[in-house]
Amino acid sequence: MFVSARGSVRDVVFVDGVRTPFGKAKGVYSETRADDLVVKVIRELIRRNPGLPPERVDEVAIAATTQIGDQGLTIGRTAGILAGLPKSVPGYAIDRMCAGAVTAVTTTASAIAVGAYDVAIAGGVEHMGRHPMGEGVDPNPRFVSEKLVDPSALVMGMTAENVHDRYPGITRARADAYAVASQEKVAKAYANNQIQPDLVPVAARHVENGWELVTADEPPRPGTTLQGLAGLKTPFRPHGRVTAGNAAGINDGATGCLLAAADVAAELGLSRKMTMVGFGFAGVSPEVMGIGPIPSTEKALARTGLTIDDIGLFELNEAFAVQVLAFLDHFGIDDDDPRVNPYGGAIALGHPLASSGVRLMTQLARQFEEHPEVRYGLTAMCVGIGMGATTIWENPHHQAV
Repeated sequence: MFVSARGSVRDVVFVDGVRTPFGKAKGVYSETRADDLVVKVIRELIRRNPGLPPERVDEVAIAATTQIGDQGLTIGRTAGILAGLPKSVPGYAIDRMCAGAVTAVTTTASAIAVGAYDVAIAGGVEHMGRHPMGEGVDPNPRFVSEKLVDPSALVMGMTAENVHDRYPGITRARADAYAVASQEKVAKAYANNQIQPDLVPVAARHVENGWELVTADEPPRPGTTLQGLAGLKTPFRPHGRVTAGNAAGINDGATGCLLAAADVAAELGLSRKMTMVGFGFAGVSPEVMGIGPIPSTEKALARTGLTIDDIGLFELNEAFAVQVLAFLDHFGIDDDDPRVNPYGGAIALGHPLASSGVRLMTQLARQFEEHPEVRYGLTAMCVGIGMGATTIWENPHHQAV
């Protein structure tokens, strides 16, 4: 068993989190490299936290689902060098599909807890316009020939239709209503300047529009209506329930956060936006990967000694509306519960796969500041090939009522 030099497990704090605005595939970032998006994020974290000497960063862990081209080559290391970190700072790449950034956070946080690191940068990137999901992969034929998984497991939209089958009470109309609410909440959050403070402006060159400074997310569709969504096609199944309107899009973007041991954060004068309480990963049948956050949340709650009633804020990734609604139904939470995704979610903002986990965390940290009455919050998401990921955080601003 590893024992830290300090003789005990340390508290790990979320110091800061930032992200690029998210773009549509073939949109604002069509001519921008994936690693340059990560560079922007790393530089912004260092700029926003002047008390941190760059040489005190012990690790840079960056996730990408499709680790080829400009988001390959051990991107944590290469992006760190490109961002100007000292060459003494190591880095690596990590992949757990949609939960890549979550895994980067939990892995480096675990190392901080036992004393292997003091400070780490963790995040993710996905340039889906340049590297579509599944590019270059070669699934082993045994998956199908030996019936290890249903063939639908390899098409995320089909897995969402399968979740609809499992939860017949989640109709297309209900999924569309949830999607409209997500768009409305994002529009409101932008109007209230709740999202913009953690966005890193990116100078990007577009083939048609030339250079522009990207300062806002490209995917949101303000003014989305139920009537408009009702007319969309169901590409994954005839007369299905999953559409482009009640699912996240194909997107580009990068995220990053700064993690530190609580005592080191205090020493350096760094902020303490959240404290990690615990986390859980769980596997489910790949053909219904959308239910993954249910067992991962149950595992995280059990291991931290908390219950679902202790959670005051939920940041749930909206890969598909049905996936979030299945989670809410399981835990007895209303579709319009104000604790759930107060700023909206991926249906409106976008879901650049491996990067999305830190977006959830950054938004939760911002909400903790607004809600000192809340002590605990969680971030959760489904993961391709049948997994779920949940992280539970404590609010350092909590004031007992």
